[in-house]
Amino acid sequence: MKVIAMIPARYGASRFPGKLLKDLGGEPVIVRTYQAAVQIGLFDDVYVVTDSEIIKEKVESAGGKVFMSLKNHETGSDRIAEAAVDLDVDVVVNVQGDEPFTRMEPLRDLIDVFKKDPDHKIDLASLVHPMDQWEEIENPNNVKVVMDSFNCVMYFSRSPIPYPQNKEIDTTYYKHIGIYAFRKSALTSFTEMPMQQNEATEKLEGIRFLEYGKKIKMVETPFKVIGIDTEEDLIKANELWK
Repeated sequence: MKVIAMIPARYGASRFPGKLLKDLGGEPVIVRTYQAAVQIGLFDDVYVVTDSEIIKEKVESAGGKVFMSLKNHETGSDRIAEAAVDLDVDVVVNVQGDEPFTRMEPLRDLIDVFKKDPDHKIDLASLVHPMDQWEEIENPNNVKVVMDSFNCVMYFSRSPIPYPQNKEIDTTYYKHIGIYAFRKSALTSFTEMPMQQNEATEKLEGIRFLEYGKKIKMVETPFKVIGIDTEEDLIKANELWK
């Protein structure tokens, strides 16, 4: 089974434009993320997929491999699907460009989902982490996920789901960590599936796969993802890097 990592890297991030080129321990954030994905040793190849010439230049100058997007894309899945369509691969792992502290263990667990699925019943795999603070659960920036008894996704939402109508039930809420692993066929079909109402309302691309009948397997991980979405996050990341 050939497995590659693709790192979508859009320059114009809405909350923190240019964040992927900010300095992290002497290198741009995107270069640190690329290096981390290579160093964990799980992938046959690692690529950055970008619409930015300057990101391309920075990654290539550090010895990295880059695909340039030829089209405008609304989501990271669209971006890496364009790059993956002509590659001879089985599984594509989408590593977020603003997560330079990527660990081996959760990505290994995602890849194992496909190794244990010889009948190809699973189209995607992703990660969840339990939440125990109501403030965290209510935060719409934390995407919640409800799973069935086989740990496959029933729905994603920015709202607290399931809704705690019966407060006597001890319910575990799960936060979706947006690192996806795709069978290539599921990824490349994404661009052929028009966005529907639920995805457009919630602004969650994972819903599109559900609306078109794709099966998403979730893996619970104890590791919290450290992303860089704000200037404050960047300051903390540099402190952690030291």
